[in-house]
Amino acid sequence: MRGGGGNGSEGEPWPWPWPPCDERLCLAVPLWVLVPITAICLGLFVLGVAGNVLTVLVIRSYRDMKTTTNLYLGSMAVSDLLILLGLPFDLYRLWRSRPWIFGQLLCRLSHYLSEGCTYCTLLHITALTVERYLAICFPLKAKVVVTKRRVKAIVGVLWAFAFLSASPFFFLVGVEQPDNHTDFSRECKPTPQALESGLLATMFWVTTCYFVLPVICLSVLYGFIGRELWRSNTRLRGPGSVLREKGHRQTVKILAVVVLAFVICWLPFHIGRIIFINTRDMRTMLFSQYFNIFALQLFYLSATINPVLYNLMSKKYRAAAYKLLLPRRAAERAFTVTKDASGYTETSASTRNEYTTSF
Repeated sequence: MRGGGGNGSEGEPWPWPWPPCDERLCLAVPLWVLVPITAICLGLFVLGVAGNVLTVLVIRSYRDMKTTTNLYLGSMAVSDLLILLGLPFDLYRLWRSRPWIFGQLLCRLSHYLSEGCTYCTLLHITALTVERYLAICFPLKAKVVVTKRRVKAIVGVLWAFAFLSASPFFFLVGVEQPDNHTDFSRECKPTPQALESGLLATMFWVTTCYFVLPVICLSVLYGFIGRELWRSNTRLRGPGSVLREKGHRQTVKILAVVVLAFVICWLPFHIGRIIFINTRDMRTMLFSQYFNIFALQLFYLSATINPVLYNLMSKKYRAAAYKLLLPRRAAERAFTVTKDASGYTETSASTRNEYTTSF
């Protein structure tokens, strides 16, 4: 469940420092908090959609970008795009937590997509790290085992497994309307059946496993990768080996930052779920309300930040994006005439050479 919660019913004692809902206004948090949160979320939405669409187009448009590593990253970009589709619904719930006007299907589907894509991203990061581990620690075996066709099949399996394991979330939430209340009381929230049956607690442990087990796996694999790269410094021979090792290091550095960003962004979201599930008193509920809104922004940041990281850390990505967005200027840049130290003129190949290294 994404964090957040509705306001109290009319006539109840109100512990929050803002008025209860009425039919004109039903804010989840005070207006002075909600306005900057909305601005941040809209900025993340625009940046995330533009960046992830650009990532998909860059990988699809250039043959040299269609590496096994980039197939995983392109699939992750699609997953992040689907996660960002849930942001408008969460903003609506913050501005008007009641009534939910989008119907039962969108209530369930928005939470299901968000959960399934989160699982999918974690599985992609784990599979990608395994692929890098094989490529660096067992390069000869990796050339045989890791192929584009197999990677595409693995990506399909990861999507299927993620959404299959998230399927209980489709029935975990629903549009609830208390008896003898008007349509204004409709809310998209966990169903009483899910709370009574223990399904909510069960799915909490599923999400815990999805977070803890991959983090442990990633820590172990990056330990092995780091040890292998450190050992390889002493046995490098020839310019080809040096160039290949440099490409490995660049790729691992990018992936490590992506993993770290995901953990930092998703950990508060997971802590928020723990607080939400175990909330019993009003004071804790108030803290949970604000903490989950903070965690929600980090959650959407995790779906936005990857293209920014690629652009900051990868010359190859920057060159491909530049060529895609500004093809005419990229062509001029590729054929600029420069002078070397001896006074001879030569064609600059800086743009072309950037496409021969690893993403």
